[in-house]
Amino acid sequence: MSYLVLACTGLDKPEGSIAREVALRLAEEGEAEIVCPVVLNRTPARYKKALADSTLIVVDGCATQCAGKLAAAAKASVADKVMVSDVLKRSGEALAPELRLGPDALELARKIADEIKAAQAAHSAEAQAPDQALGEVEFETPAEFAVVTHDKYEFRIPLTAYFFNANDVWVQVAGGRARVGISDYMQQRLTDITYVDPPKLGAPIEQFDEVGTVESTKANFEVVSPVSGTVVRINEAVTDAPESINEDPYGSWIVELQLTAWDEDRGLLVDGPAYAAEVERKAAEE
Repeated sequence: MSYLVLACTGLDKPEGSIAREVALRLAEEGEAEIVCPVVLNRTPARYKKALADSTLIVVDGCATQCAGKLAAAAKASVADKVMVSDVLKRSGEALAPELRLGPDALELARKIADEIKAAQAAHSAEAQAPDQALGEVEFETPAEFAVVTHDKYEFRIPLTAYFFNANDVWVQVAGGRARVGISDYMQQRLTDITYVDPPKLGAPIEQFDEVGTVESTKANFEVVSPVSGTVVRINEAVTDAPESINEDPYGSWIVELQLTAWDEDRGLLVDGPAYAAEVERKAAEE
Protein backbone atom coordinates (compact mmCIF):
# COMPACT_ATOMS: atom_id res chain seq x y z
CA MET A 1 0.00 0.00 0.00
CA SER A 2 1.37 3.41 -0.96
CA TYR A 3 -0.03 6.91 -0.97
CA LEU A 4 1.23 10.48 -1.20
CA VAL A 5 1.95 12.71 1.78
CA LEU A 6 2.27 16.49 1.58
CA ALA A 7 3.64 17.94 4.80
CA CYS A 8 4.31 21.39 6.17
CA THR A 9 8.06 21.92 6.57
CA GLY A 10 7.87 25.07 8.68
CA LEU A 11 11.03 24.95 10.77
CA ASP A 12 10.21 28.07 12.79
CA LYS A 13 7.80 26.08 15.01
CA PRO A 14 8.13 22.63 16.59
CA GLU A 15 4.72 21.73 15.09
CA GLY A 16 6.15 22.18 11.61
CA SER A 17 9.15 20.02 12.43
CA ILE A 18 6.81 17.30 13.69
CA ALA A 19 4.79 17.44 10.45
CA ARG A 20 8.01 16.97 8.49
CA GLU A 21 9.06 14.09 10.76
CA VAL A 22 5.71 12.36 10.19
CA ALA A 23 6.22 12.51 6.41
CA LEU A 24 9.77 11.19 6.71
CA ARG A 25 8.66 8.27 8.90
CA LEU A 26 5.90 7.27 6.46
CA ALA A 27 8.31 7.43 3.53
CA GLU A 28 11.07 5.52 5.30
CA GLU A 29 8.66 2.77 6.28
CA GLY A 30 7.53 2.38 2.69
CA GLU A 31 4.02 3.61 3.38
CA ALA A 32 4.10 6.87 1.43
CA GLU A 33 5.81 8.93 -1.22
CA ILE A 34 6.58 12.52 -0.25
CA VAL A 35 5.26 15.44 -2.29
CA CYS A 36 7.78 18.28 -2.07
CA PRO A 37 5.86 21.48 -1.21
CA VAL A 38 8.38 23.68 -3.05
CA VAL A 39 8.12 21.67 -6.27
CA LEU A 40 4.33 21.49 -5.98
CA ASN A 41 4.21 25.27 -5.62
CA ARG A 42 6.63 26.02 -8.47
CA THR A 43 5.91 23.16 -10.89
CA PRO A 44 2.56 21.56 -10.02
CA ALA A 45 2.43 19.74 -13.37
CA ARG A 46 5.17 17.43 -12.10
CA TYR A 47 2.73 15.87 -9.64
CA LYS A 48 -0.42 16.06 -11.77
CA LYS A 49 -0.55 12.35 -12.69
CA ALA A 50 0.52 11.15 -9.24
CA LEU A 51 -2.13 13.28 -7.54
CA ALA A 52 -4.78 11.98 -9.94
CA ASP A 53 -3.83 8.34 -9.40
CA SER A 54 -2.98 8.21 -5.69
CA THR A 55 -4.47 9.05 -2.32
CA LEU A 56 -3.11 12.30 -0.82
CA ILE A 57 -2.63 12.86 2.90
CA VAL A 58 -1.93 16.42 4.09
CA VAL A 59 -0.04 16.97 7.35
CA ASP A 60 0.05 20.57 8.61
CA GLY A 61 1.79 21.88 11.68
CA CYS A 62 -0.57 24.70 12.63
CA ALA A 63 -3.68 26.62 11.62
CA THR A 64 -1.79 28.47 8.89
CA GLN A 65 -2.25 25.25 6.89
CA CYS A 66 0.54 25.86 4.39
CA ALA A 67 0.39 22.32 3.02
CA GLY A 68 -3.40 22.34 2.83
CA LYS A 69 -3.38 25.59 0.89
CA LEU A 70 -0.82 24.21 -1.56
CA ALA A 71 -3.02 21.16 -2.13
CA ALA A 72 -6.04 23.39 -2.73
CA ALA A 73 -4.10 25.59 -5.17
CA ALA A 74 -3.08 22.46 -7.08
CA LYS A 75 -6.75 21.33 -7.08
CA ALA A 76 -5.66 18.07 -5.48
CA SER A 77 -8.23 15.74 -3.93
CA VAL A 78 -7.27 15.31 -0.27
CA ALA A 79 -8.25 12.02 1.32
CA ASP A 80 -7.28 12.98 4.86
CA LYS A 81 -5.89 15.98 6.75
CA VAL A 82 -3.93 16.00 10.00
CA MET A 83 -2.99 19.15 11.92
CA VAL A 84 -0.36 18.71 14.62
CA SER A 85 -1.69 21.64 16.67
CA ASP A 86 -5.14 20.00 16.76
CA VAL A 87 -3.65 16.68 17.87
CA LEU A 88 -1.90 18.48 20.71
CA LYS A 89 -5.07 20.32 21.70
CA ARG A 90 -7.10 17.09 21.84
CA SER A 91 -4.45 15.28 23.87
CA GLY A 92 -3.82 18.17 26.25
CA GLU A 93 -0.10 17.81 25.68
CA ALA A 94 2.31 20.75 25.38
CA LEU A 95 5.44 20.94 23.28
CA ALA A 96 8.78 22.23 24.47
CA PRO A 97 9.62 25.43 22.58
CA GLU A 98 12.86 23.99 21.14
CA LEU A 99 12.95 23.72 17.36
CA ARG A 100 15.08 20.56 17.39
CA LEU A 101 12.77 17.68 18.26
CA GLY A 102 13.23 15.99 21.59
CA PRO A 103 12.01 12.54 22.73
CA ASP A 104 8.43 13.69 23.43
CA ALA A 105 8.05 15.40 20.06
CA LEU A 106 9.52 12.41 18.23
CA GLU A 107 7.11 10.11 20.06
CA LEU A 108 4.19 12.32 19.01
CA ALA A 109 5.37 12.15 15.39
CA ARG A 110 5.49 8.36 15.65
CA LYS A 111 1.93 8.23 17.03
CA ILE A 112 0.60 10.46 14.27
CA ALA A 113 2.36 8.40 11.59
CA ASP A 114 0.95 5.18 13.08
CA GLU A 115 -2.57 6.64 13.13
CA ILE A 116 -2.28 7.66 9.49
CA LYS A 117 -1.07 4.16 8.54
CA ALA A 118 -3.92 2.52 10.44
CA ALA A 119 -6.53 4.81 8.87
CA GLN A 120 -5.21 4.18 5.36
CA ALA A 121 -5.15 0.44 5.93
CA ALA A 122 -8.79 0.56 7.04
CA HIS A 123 -9.82 2.67 4.05
CA SER A 124 -7.98 0.33 1.71
CA ALA A 125 -9.76 -2.69 3.18
CA GLU A 126 -13.13 -1.02 2.79
CA ALA A 127 -12.37 0.02 -0.78
CA GLN A 128 -11.46 -3.56 -1.65
CA ALA A 129 -14.64 -5.06 -0.14
CA PRO A 130 -16.34 -7.45 -2.54
CA ASP A 131 -19.06 -5.95 -4.71
CA GLN A 132 -21.42 -8.68 -3.52
CA ALA A 133 -21.27 -7.35 0.01
CA LEU A 134 -21.84 -3.79 -1.15
CA GLY A 135 -24.75 -4.86 -3.32
CA GLU A 136 -26.88 -6.09 -0.43
CA VAL A 137 -28.45 -2.66 0.18
CA GLU A 138 -31.29 -1.63 -2.09
CA PHE A 139 -32.20 2.02 -2.70
CA GLU A 140 -35.79 2.78 -3.68
CA THR A 141 -36.62 4.63 -6.88
CA PRO A 142 -38.63 7.77 -6.05
CA ALA A 143 -42.29 7.49 -7.03
CA GLU A 144 -43.95 10.70 -5.81
CA PHE A 145 -42.68 14.20 -6.46
CA ALA A 146 -43.49 17.73 -5.46
CA VAL A 147 -43.26 20.05 -8.47
CA VAL A 148 -42.20 23.67 -8.08
CA THR A 149 -43.00 25.83 -11.11
CA HIS A 150 -41.22 29.10 -11.82
CA ASP A 151 -41.60 30.85 -15.18
CA LYS A 152 -40.94 28.17 -17.80
CA TYR A 153 -39.11 25.85 -15.38
CA GLU A 154 -40.38 22.91 -13.36
CA PHE A 155 -38.30 21.53 -10.49
CA ARG A 156 -39.10 18.04 -9.19
CA ILE A 157 -38.41 16.98 -5.59
CA PRO A 158 -39.02 13.46 -4.22
CA LEU A 159 -41.55 13.59 -1.40
CA THR A 160 -40.07 10.66 0.54
CA ALA A 161 -36.76 8.87 1.19
CA TYR A 162 -34.57 11.84 0.18
CA PHE A 163 -33.04 14.55 2.36
CA PHE A 164 -31.38 17.78 1.25
CA ASN A 165 -28.82 20.24 2.53
CA ALA A 166 -28.72 23.99 1.94
CA ASN A 167 -26.31 23.43 -0.96
CA ASP A 168 -28.92 21.62 -3.12
CA VAL A 169 -27.31 18.21 -2.60
CA TRP A 170 -29.47 15.20 -1.78
CA VAL A 171 -28.83 12.04 0.20
CA GLN A 172 -30.77 8.78 0.18
CA VAL A 173 -30.13 6.41 3.09
CA ALA A 174 -30.56 2.63 3.21
CA GLY A 175 -29.07 0.05 5.55
CA GLY A 176 -26.29 2.18 7.00
CA ARG A 177 -25.20 3.52 3.63
CA ALA A 178 -26.08 6.62 1.66
CA ARG A 179 -26.08 7.74 -1.94
CA VAL A 180 -25.36 11.39 -2.73
CA GLY A 181 -26.27 13.48 -5.78
CA ILE A 182 -27.46 16.92 -6.82
CA SER A 183 -31.05 18.09 -7.01
CA ASP A 184 -33.15 18.74 -10.08
CA TYR A 185 -33.12 22.43 -9.21
CA MET A 186 -29.32 22.53 -9.20
CA GLN A 187 -28.83 20.51 -12.37
CA GLN A 188 -31.16 22.88 -14.21
CA ARG A 189 -29.21 25.87 -12.91
CA LEU A 190 -25.95 24.31 -14.08
CA THR A 191 -27.43 23.41 -17.50
CA ASP A 192 -25.44 20.89 -19.58
CA ILE A 193 -23.19 18.86 -17.26
CA THR A 194 -19.94 17.82 -18.94
CA TYR A 195 -17.71 16.38 -16.20
CA VAL A 196 -18.00 14.75 -12.77
CA ASP A 197 -14.94 14.46 -10.52
CA PRO A 198 -15.72 12.13 -7.58
CA PRO A 199 -13.60 11.59 -4.44
CA LYS A 200 -11.34 8.56 -4.12
CA LEU A 201 -12.59 5.21 -2.86
CA GLY A 202 -11.91 4.88 0.84
CA ALA A 203 -11.79 8.65 1.39
CA PRO A 204 -13.18 9.75 4.77
CA ILE A 205 -15.84 12.43 4.39
CA GLU A 206 -17.27 14.71 7.05
CA GLN A 207 -20.62 16.46 6.73
CA PHE A 208 -20.03 19.69 4.72
CA ASP A 209 -16.81 18.34 3.16
CA GLU A 210 -16.51 18.37 -0.61
CA VAL A 211 -17.57 15.00 -1.98
CA GLY A 212 -16.82 15.72 -5.63
CA THR A 213 -17.24 18.44 -8.22
CA VAL A 214 -19.58 18.79 -11.16
CA GLU A 215 -18.67 20.88 -14.18
CA SER A 216 -21.07 22.21 -16.78
CA THR A 217 -20.96 24.53 -19.76
CA LYS A 218 -22.08 27.25 -17.38
CA ALA A 219 -20.26 26.74 -14.07
CA ASN A 220 -18.36 24.47 -11.71
CA PHE A 221 -20.25 23.17 -8.68
CA GLU A 222 -18.72 21.81 -5.47
CA VAL A 223 -20.81 18.92 -4.17
CA VAL A 224 -21.06 19.51 -0.41
CA SER A 225 -21.72 16.27 1.40
CA PRO A 226 -24.96 16.12 3.42
CA VAL A 227 -23.52 13.32 5.58
CA SER A 228 -20.37 11.92 7.14
CA GLY A 229 -18.96 8.59 6.05
CA THR A 230 -16.42 6.66 4.01
CA VAL A 231 -16.61 6.45 0.22
CA VAL A 232 -17.35 2.83 -0.71
CA ARG A 233 -18.59 3.28 -4.28
CA ILE A 234 -18.24 5.64 -7.22
CA ASN A 235 -21.02 5.68 -9.82
CA GLU A 236 -18.96 5.01 -12.93
CA ALA A 237 -22.08 5.34 -15.09
CA VAL A 238 -22.20 9.01 -14.10
CA THR A 239 -18.47 9.68 -14.49
CA ASP A 240 -18.62 8.05 -17.94
CA ALA A 241 -21.80 9.91 -18.93
CA PRO A 242 -22.08 13.13 -16.84
CA GLU A 243 -25.12 14.26 -18.82
CA SER A 244 -27.10 11.50 -17.11
CA ILE A 245 -27.46 13.85 -14.12
CA ASN A 246 -29.40 16.26 -16.37
CA GLU A 247 -31.58 13.41 -17.54
CA ASP A 248 -32.24 11.75 -14.16
CA PRO A 249 -30.88 13.77 -11.21
CA TYR A 250 -32.33 11.47 -8.53
CA GLY A 251 -31.27 8.24 -10.16
CA SER A 252 -27.82 9.44 -11.14
CA TRP A 253 -26.05 9.38 -7.78
CA ILE A 254 -22.38 10.31 -7.63
CA VAL A 255 -20.97 8.44 -4.62
CA GLU A 256 -22.07 5.94 -2.03
CA LEU A 257 -20.90 6.33 1.57
CA GLN A 258 -20.79 4.05 4.57
CA LEU A 259 -22.43 6.29 7.17
CA THR A 260 -20.64 7.20 10.39
CA ALA A 261 -22.86 9.84 12.05
CA TRP A 262 -26.32 9.71 10.48
CA ASP A 263 -28.24 10.55 13.66
CA GLU A 264 -26.24 13.76 14.11
CA ASP A 265 -26.13 14.67 10.41
CA ARG A 266 -29.89 14.27 9.96
CA GLY A 267 -30.59 17.26 12.20
CA LEU A 268 -29.04 19.63 9.64
CA LEU A 269 -31.01 18.32 6.65
CA VAL A 270 -34.55 18.88 5.39
CA ASP A 271 -37.00 16.43 3.85
CA GLY A 272 -38.58 16.66 0.40
CA PRO A 273 -41.58 18.89 1.23
CA ALA A 274 -39.41 21.34 3.19
CA TYR A 275 -36.86 21.43 0.39
CA ALA A 276 -39.64 22.10 -2.15
CA ALA A 277 -40.54 25.21 -0.16
CA GLU A 278 -36.87 26.21 -0.16
CA VAL A 279 -36.64 25.75 -3.94
CA GLU A 280 -39.73 27.89 -4.40
CA ARG A 281 -38.09 30.65 -2.36
CA LYS A 282 -34.77 30.40 -4.18
CA ALA A 283 -36.37 30.42 -7.61
CA ALA A 284 -38.42 33.50 -6.75
CA GLU A 285 -35.27 35.37 -5.66
CA GLU A 286 -33.33 34.71 -8.87
